[in-house]
Amino acid sequence: MDAANSPIDTTNSRRYTRLTIVRKIIVGYSAMALFSIAALAFSINGLVSLHRTAKEIARTDLVFISNLQRLRESLVAQERYAGKYLILGSDEFRDFFNSRTQEFRNILQLMQREKSIPELPILSEHYSKYLSASKEVFSNRAIDSKPMQTAGMQTLASIDAISVNEQKRLNAKLEDADRREESTLNLTLILSFTGFLLATAVAVFITYSISSAIRKLKTATHRIAEGEFDYDPNIPGGDEIGDLARDFTHMAERLKELEKMSLDASPLTRLPGNIAIERALNKLLTSDEQFAVCYADLDNFKAYNDRYGYIKGSELIKLTGEIIYEEAARHGGIDTFVGHVGGDDFVLILATENFAQVCDAITARFDREIVAHYSAEDIARGAIEGKDRYGVQRSFPIMSISIAVLVCQQGEYDSAVDIAKAAAQIKDHVKVQPGSNYFVNRRRINR
Repeated sequence: MDAANSPIDTTNSRRYTRLTIVRKIIVGYSAMALFSIAALAFSINGLVSLHRTAKEIARTDLVFISNLQRLRESLVAQERYAGKYLILGSDEFRDFFNSRTQEFRNILQLMQREKSIPELPILSEHYSKYLSASKEVFSNRAIDSKPMQTAGMQTLASIDAISVNEQKRLNAKLEDADRREESTLNLTLILSFTGFLLATAVAVFITYSISSAIRKLKTATHRIAEGEFDYDPNIPGGDEIGDLARDFTHMAERLKELEKMSLDASPLTRLPGNIAIERALNKLLTSDEQFAVCYADLDNFKAYNDRYGYIKGSELIKLTGEIIYEEAARHGGIDTFVGHVGGDDFVLILATENFAQVCDAITARFDREIVAHYSAEDIARGAIEGKDRYGVQRSFPIMSISIAVLVCQQGEYDSAVDIAKAAAQIKDHVKVQPGSNYFVNRRRINR
């Protein structure tokens, strides 16, 4: 028979927004993922930028420098053909010169389309002067060739100056690319390492928090197992471990209550005793609910105990407790409370609409089973001989059960003591009636 008849309160405490362990892990690894993605983005952006720079250098700058070299070679060749023409006077050298001039123009036009730098117009101007002077030389070999040579030197100087400047620009681009490569590499490493450190810190923090909380819960388990039910593990709330600690504390409080109920319970019937009965009544008195209180005790129990002995008497008390508990559970509903005041006195607390069915079931079953605990001779006589509490010899009928029922309204009784006094008055009235029966307030209802 279960000693705890009132249901355990499993209502959860107020829920609130919290950072659970799973959310902590998600936040930590999300930050790591964010840093990793940022590192990857910077790395890709740097690689794209470097690729763009390398592509620009390969397609533009190197080609431009190569074309400058071709211009220089073409101009030197023109100078050589012009000198040979002046010495030998062969038109073949003039044709070679014209071929080279056309090559020079084509290269210069290509360079002007590829790049727009201030030195190219100056080069073009110097070369135009060189061509004008060369036309005069090729039309009249006797003319002074010094202006042509001067224009050629100026053009060559312009080409060399552009080459030097272009090489400086190329070096600046390469240095900038190196700086960006180094910066991208450093930033990628910093972001990756920061993400790794952050994930490690989160893992260490969560592991330490869980491990520390488990150690505290383990300590609390040992302390509570030793009977220290008020021990507080001091674990802060906010996550699953905190919820577990709070539930653990509630469990300890409940164990403390159950221990009190167990100590208060009857060792014979294992039903809750006076402390639990009083607590149940006081709880209902503070509510708006109407309820019924049934006080049951055995008639002629002392005579039976004197005749058959205390062992048989204890068996009857245990049997009575089982009958009351089982019939109350069967017909009284889930909120029915059964307690053992002591001796042959029992208390039932149940809903008002169920008490009649429960009392009928108890009295009927008790009458069916009680006869098995008397001898055949006593059953045949319908009574046993014995002395009453005053020492007078008389006959006592076969044992029966009497139940006093109080229907309690809100505000009708101030305490459990008041209910007990009212029940005692009704019980005195119902016990003088023959047989097993129950009485509601001041109206007697037979089976």
